[in-house]
Amino acid sequence: MAASPAILTDRFQPHASVELEDKTRKDTEPVIYRASNHQRRRRAESNLSTPPPSPRRQRSLTVDFGHAAVETYLVTRLAFKLLRYLGVGYRWILQLLALGFYAMLLMPGFLQVAYYYFFSSQVRRSIVYGDLPRNRLDLYLPKNSHGPTPVVAFVTGGAWIIGYKAWGSLLGKQLAERDIIVACIDYRNFPQGTISEMVKDVSQAISFVCNNIVEYGGDPNRFYLMGQSAGAHISACALLEQAIEESEGRSVSWSVSQIKAYFGISGGYNISSLIDHLHRRGLYSSIFLSIMEGQHSLQHFSPEIRIQDPSIRNAVALLPQFILFHGTSDYSIPSEASRTFVDALQRVGAKAELILYSGKTHTDLFLQDPMRGGNDELFDYVVAFIHAGDEKALAEDAIAPPRPRLVPELLLQLARKVSPF
Repeated sequence: MAASPAILTDRFQPHASVELEDKTRKDTEPVIYRASNHQRRRRAESNLSTPPPSPRRQRSLTVDFGHAAVETYLVTRLAFKLLRYLGVGYRWILQLLALGFYAMLLMPGFLQVAYYYFFSSQVRRSIVYGDLPRNRLDLYLPKNSHGPTPVVAFVTGGAWIIGYKAWGSLLGKQLAERDIIVACIDYRNFPQGTISEMVKDVSQAISFVCNNIVEYGGDPNRFYLMGQSAGAHISACALLEQAIEESEGRSVSWSVSQIKAYFGISGGYNISSLIDHLHRRGLYSSIFLSIMEGQHSLQHFSPEIRIQDPSIRNAVALLPQFILFHGTSDYSIPSEASRTFVDALQRVGAKAELILYSGKTHTDLFLQDPMRGGNDELFDYVVAFIHAGDEKALAEDAIAPPRPRLVPELLLQLARKVSPF
């Protein structure tokens, strides 16, 4: 949970109901900018022997720049809206400054990934999966795929407050390079929505991917669900809720049986045991309880607790294999959170595995290590797991070139020291 520190103000009361915004679709629609008269005159004066650029390419670049502007505006607007709710305090300011330094140190990598995200033909941005403004997802497609391709639906973290689909662009890029389609899911964050609405959005997005991925070359029989930090918690809740609905014979738009495995990275699955820890980290309990819809809802949105309820035993039996990854030096969400969830899953008969990374922090597994390039234990494990039984894919993995370094080692080490996570 990349927790964003917060100070509660008089304007925000604990457990108060939050009025959700009814925003129009235009928030996420690309803006097309037209060339000025000056630009047209300059083109007319250019060498006539030079063939003009393709009109189709011109329109594509215009839309790409427009989309970049819209995405930047959306992130900025969410940040200022969050400020209005949280107010300003010294702890928040210190953490914000640390976040700023952290981002600047990793900027060489962020810029390369951003260029890929906005201008690569392999990325399908802001595909609509529902009726609300945040009901969007990005698809990362392999460059030269032959035949149906395995699919990973990824739910980003962000402390339930600043999650955004573009945060998964580095993961999407690197998995697509290994012939794996990635769907990065956006969902309503607080204060746009509370936890039940986040779970609903993610479930709806999973349904969309399950039912439409064939059109993009995906293999519906090799579908995996992955979440990181708060996204790991939300996706686990969505998966369990779907299993309960199926076990009760309710009509569903997607089936838990379609999920081959669940990957959880640095997640927390018993939020009632995390509330004090998160409070000390800056996500104050009054705000956290508002996100989670009050004290009475903590157990309901804690998969670790809920799976131990004998009344949903049939639902637990439907769950896919759980594979959890966690760094032992994670101060945002302690690795014990994954350990106790795996223990609970195994006690109720579910198949679960925990992989711990000694000395790794909350952001090492998801940002610093992938930006370092070369071999990455977590990434290599996931790719090998997904490609298991596919001899051709495994052979291609064996000769795949090492991933390039995106950030110098010195900057990575400095970023690790100043990271507020």
